[in-house]
Amino acid sequence: MAFLDENYLITNEAGKRIFKRITSLPVYDAHNHANVAEIAANKPYRDLWQLLAATDHYVWEVMRKCGVAEEYITGSRTPREKFGELARIMPLAVGNPVYEWIHLDLRRCFGIEDLLCEANAEKIWQAGLTELAKPENLPLALLTGKLNIGIMCSTDDPVDLLTEHDQVNAAAGRILVRPTWRPDKAMNIQAPAWNAYIDKLEERFGKPVRTYDDMITILRLSHQYFAEHGCRASDHGVTVPPAMAAQPALAAQLFRRARDGETLTAEEVAAYQGSFLLDVAGMDADADWVFQYHAGAVRDVRHSLYEALGPDVGGDVCNAAQDFLPGLVQMLNLYDNRLKVVLYTLDPVQMPTLATLARAFGANVRLGSAWWLYDTPVGMRRQLEYIGSVDLLYTFAGMVSDSRKLTSYGSRFEMFRRVLADVLGDLAERGQAPEELLTDIAVRICSNGPQEFFNL
Repeated sequence: MAFLDENYLITNEAGKRIFKRITSLPVYDAHNHANVAEIAANKPYRDLWQLLAATDHYVWEVMRKCGVAEEYITGSRTPREKFGELARIMPLAVGNPVYEWIHLDLRRCFGIEDLLCEANAEKIWQAGLTELAKPENLPLALLTGKLNIGIMCSTDDPVDLLTEHDQVNAAAGRILVRPTWRPDKAMNIQAPAWNAYIDKLEERFGKPVRTYDDMITILRLSHQYFAEHGCRASDHGVTVPPAMAAQPALAAQLFRRARDGETLTAEEVAAYQGSFLLDVAGMDADADWVFQYHAGAVRDVRHSLYEALGPDVGGDVCNAAQDFLPGLVQMLNLYDNRLKVVLYTLDPVQMPTLATLARAFGANVRLGSAWWLYDTPVGMRRQLEYIGSVDLLYTFAGMVSDSRKLTSYGSRFEMFRRVLADVLGDLAERGQAPEELLTDIAVRICSNGPQEFFNL
């Protein structure tokens, strides 16, 4: 098997046949961090660094691990110099999915088959400039052409006006991008910028926010506005999974204290967040939205990075010791059979808890794709095998890119589909299930399953 050849990641004949059935299906990505304004502007990408690495924390972390100075990653060096450092260390990244993603991007999107390394850096850079100048490689053309996007769901703040979404869909002549409602900034009452964010909510909707109920009223207005603009899901990133008990009086008291500038204890923050999430889940249940729950990330652990560059620059880790169960059991019982929920984990240690929880609560509670640090061929295979044996592959929520990078819709979805085909092909060749039924499951996971569950 040659590098990234037609049998890449597929080790059995049944898997090869299954992959042929799903390889050309449109991509349905129910969770990503796309820059919708960039797509709406539809300007040519300047260079390969901008497209492949400028927003990709996976790439940044690999470069740091190889000893590249920060000035060549997020610093003041030119894009060409940064790309040169990426090329120099790329051979050192073999075995990491970043090596495969970068080369899949180059090959599938631009037909560049040279291996990225220091000796080839200038040749590939120049080839990229030529390719990116072509009309078929403008952002909107890439999405609707080579990347074969059916529908993608961005991640958006409750104060957003969503005008860029309307522009993209008008230009595409169909619904291409839907917003996702992410109210984390209102939930994160411990954040230094929380009060300023509540002021933004006031300004956006022209109503004072003096109480917790005032805030919930405005968030309901935002929720309705998003629904009118095609939103079908909310998303919630929780650092410490809170107990989700309804405590309206306590939430109101904590809101007033934080609004007055008081610092809350960790226990008080968790109590506020738990009550907040239950209120938001009620909005989703009423609107028939999907409640997406991302928990377990511990943010910004490397202080030097955070102090120099701020949040979300690659200093985040997972904590397998966190207990998701108590809070989720409270919420799922409160909204049993009334709320669609997708549970994501970034650590395989937590998969048994989430898989058995999804099994216990039936078709409305589903497992999301292997997330972040788990989003590798190894992680995806382990997750799919476990889901198939403990829960049901039929009700798997499907792959999501969770990415800020446009080409990820190609490389990450191809990687996932190949792993999926290989896992299902193994089942067929071991005589555990008929190949035709496994092929149907593959199609469902890649296409009609996400469409139906997320009401796309």
